[in-house]
Amino acid sequence: MTVHDIPVNTLAGQPASLAELAGKTLLVVNVASKCGLTPQYAGLERLHERFAERGFAVVGFPSNQFGGQEPGSADEIQEFCSTTYGVSFPMFEKIEVNGPGRHPIYTELTAVPDAGGEAGDIQWNFEKFLVSPDGKAIARFRPGTDPEDPELVTAIEANLPG
Repeated sequence: MTVHDIPVNTLAGQPASLAELAGKTLLVVNVASKCGLTPQYAGLERLHERFAERGFAVVGFPSNQFGGQEPGSADEIQEFCSTTYGVSFPMFEKIEVNGPGRHPIYTELTAVPDAGGEAGDIQWNFEKFLVSPDGKAIARFRPGTDPEDPELVTAIEANLPG
């Protein structure tokens, strides 16, 4: 199974899947609007714009599991992201990333270890997963990793299609 096989909903609640992005390298991120790390949206958008033409996309999944930092409705989340950070990358429905209600896409992602060899639960908002063009999660970057950190950018470049 790959992340392409798992049904998701768009932020507007429409059925979708990451299969629509098959063939692209993805950076899947659990996001929140009221977090100390929320300014990472700006770096994520810059990454998305920088590598989009080379087969890359950032993908956001809002989650309210960490300190209630994503309390908004889908419309409020969309408005905040586009107005405050000019987000143009795909955003999907608000989901749970840990616990018994964990979305299946995060069951797949959290099996991937970080650079220190640790897999398992998401630590906080803005944890990042690099997904290969064939839909396999291949790297994990913890929340404190800036989206434009050289190590993350190098990993993206090394895994771009073609």
